[in-house]
Amino acid sequence: MTDHSDVDAVTGKSTTGHEWDGIKELNTPLPRWWVISFYLTIVWSIGYWVVYPAWPLIQGNTTGVFGYSSRADVAVELANLEKVRGDKMVALGAASLADIEKDPALLALARAKGKTVFGDNCAPCHGSGGAGAKGYPNLNDDEWLWGGTLDQIMQTIQYGVRSGHAKTHEGQMLAFGKDGVLKGDEIVTVANYVRSLAGLPTRNGFDAAKGEKIFAENCVACHGDGGKGNQELGAPDLTDKIWLYGSDEASLVETISQGRAGVMPAWEGRLDPATVKAMAVYVHSLGGGK
Repeated sequence: MTDHSDVDAVTGKSTTGHEWDGIKELNTPLPRWWVISFYLTIVWSIGYWVVYPAWPLIQGNTTGVFGYSSRADVAVELANLEKVRGDKMVALGAASLADIEKDPALLALARAKGKTVFGDNCAPCHGSGGAGAKGYPNLNDDEWLWGGTLDQIMQTIQYGVRSGHAKTHEGQMLAFGKDGVLKGDEIVTVANYVRSLAGLPTRNGFDAAKGEKIFAENCVACHGDGGKGNQELGAPDLTDKIWLYGSDEASLVETISQGRAGVMPAWEGRLDPATVKAMAVYVHSLGGGK
């Protein structure tokens, strides 16, 4: 590489004097307007740092001369929205669930409010549309662990499931394998029997009579004769092909062996009564409410 300033003989343009393998580096400075604009943005950024919150500190951040906060703006807008809704929310809180369903204005408000609250608090588990996921019930169908009437949904939202609240729903699927109640082959047999209740295929050589006997001795107390379930205990209907943890043999064996005891938090105290009502109305309206 040579290093000497020159003017390219072919193009007539100034070069930096750098040349690699016959390729010369042209000396083409940035346009003056671009350079000026660049320096202006630096000046602007310094002013922005002074005027607006910009620099993180050990605790908090610089607030800026204007003391502006987008979070504070959002809080003001939400407060203004609550003022607009204030009287309506008071009316919603005072009305019974039955009255809300009869009043088109209150019903529309409850569904709109409930949808927002559901998205903020329930969607992470149940999905944005309430379709559920493995271990989290689908709220769009008409099969409910703890009941699908408006009052029952309200109770579940208020007090939760195994939440520790004094009025919570209590119910637990025992760990028949882990606790040594059933042996491995017995668990496989009763798992296939449960599949047969829903009309699902069973493995070759499955002993239906033995499966029925094991089911009667260990499962009927909660799931009822024929596996129709019991909403008082949160025991699901085993005949409807709607399976919270999967219907394949391996999933059923895991459920019977390890048990299930999912928790739903109690929303009473976290949300005001009117908001809880709104969420109950919204969940009931998803398509599965009785």
